[in-house]
Amino acid sequence: MKTRIISAIVALLIVVPLIMAGGMAFNIGVYVIAILGLKEFLDIKSTKKQLPILIQFMAYVFMTLIVLVDVKTTSMIFALDYRILAALFMAFLLPTVLYHDPKKYSINDAFYVIGGLLFLSISMTLLIIVRNMGVEYLVFLLLITTMTDIFAYVTGLLIGKHKLLVEISPKKTWEGMIGGTIMGVFVAAMFHHTVIDPNFSKITLLAVCTFLSILGQFGDLTFSAIKRYFGKKDFSNIMPGHGGILDRLDSIIFVVLGFMFFISLF
Repeated sequence: MKTRIISAIVALLIVVPLIMAGGMAFNIGVYVIAILGLKEFLDIKSTKKQLPILIQFMAYVFMTLIVLVDVKTTSMIFALDYRILAALFMAFLLPTVLYHDPKKYSINDAFYVIGGLLFLSISMTLLIIVRNMGVEYLVFLLLITTMTDIFAYVTGLLIGKHKLLVEISPKKTWEGMIGGTIMGVFVAAMFHHTVIDPNFSKITLLAVCTFLSILGQFGDLTFSAIKRYFGKKDFSNIMPGHGGILDRLDSIIFVVLGFMFFISLF
């Protein structure tokens, strides 16, 4: 527990100033996180099969191109250059023929890299877009995930009896999910009402917060399912006591994706 607390404090000392500063400092911070997250995504694949070095190198190149292509935008319209997309598909699909050996690199490997790369890079780009809208919106989303996570853990620890999905995450309970959702929605909704817009529809706000809180928890379970598939407890140990970057960002990645459905309301 001591290690976990120290890791959390160190992470907060790094992340909070970047969030508050915004601009280039935040963008570079998100880019570094994106690269580390991609490394974990590629490394966990190596538990079953090591991807060729060239493929891994190209993945980092495309992550850089996608995340840093337009860091000043607040537009919700997908504006990734089609030339980058075309190059991405060619770069990862053509080697399936060139390697001549599915044991080294197969079509399944290609789509694993393409899917993971697009999923992570778009999510990281959306974090930058939300921060460009205003620090309060990013804090709003972070409150949904952190409060949900904290109170789901506490509620589950105190009164959790009915398991949620034992085969994916043995410790999660329905009681924890409900308790986390209630407190996550309450804290985030109060923040939005107090800081962002006191005139915003209360019913709409509660509905959106509830959807995002539940979505974040299922995002957590989705990443847990990936780890289960590869037989790993954590994506890495970059944060002792917490796991890896993707272990910490699993909920916020899905929350920021879900927030895009409601962005026009805010």
